[in-house]
Amino acid sequence: MTDAVVFDLDGTLWDTCGTCADAWNRVLAQLGIVRPTPVTPDDVRAVSGMPHYDGIRRAFPDLPAEQALRVGELTAEEDNRAIGEHGGVLYPGVREHVPRLKARVPLFIVSNCQRGYIETFRAWSGLDTHFVDHECWGNTGASKADNLRSIVARHGLAHPLFVGDTEGDRAAAEANGIPFVHVTYGFGTVERWDHRIDRFEELAGLL
Repeated sequence: MTDAVVFDLDGTLWDTCGTCADAWNRVLAQLGIVRPTPVTPDDVRAVSGMPHYDGIRRAFPDLPAEQALRVGELTAEEDNRAIGEHGGVLYPGVREHVPRLKARVPLFIVSNCQRGYIETFRAWSGLDTHFVDHECWGNTGASKADNLRSIVARHGLAHPLFVGDTEGDRAAAEANGIPFVHVTYGFGTVERWDHRIDRFEELAGLL
């Protein structure tokens, strides 16, 4: 019997690419960095799922390492500020069905995001009380697989599901011997999965 559900965040529960694109453009302007074209939501989406600094390096490959680090620091802060004010787009069914899932099993979040980002999601979405715990790259500097392992160990989970949208999510689940649920509506594609859902509300049928 499934005893918990652990979620990835971006591309699984919500989409903040539009808000983050605006935030990144403000940081670039603040630092006097000129690009041929502004950062778009698709630019952010292309690096979603990576640890924040790795995503910045991939999105801005021409920046010197020291400047990229500064961009990473400031975009992490500006992302959280902007999302706290403007939020993101919850995927259909998330707001309605997270409370129903929580009534059946404990819920958790593991993400490669920066420190404070998950807390911002939990507060802005109004779903804070429905999640028992979370972990992220920004807190630990560790991989998604290691952070997933920490959540499992901290709470003594025996048969959790990990729900995500990217190959990195699948690899993290596989590294921990946890069944992976691929959400097809997210940002990425995966090589294989244990379960696959096209709509968030279908997750309840796997418990």
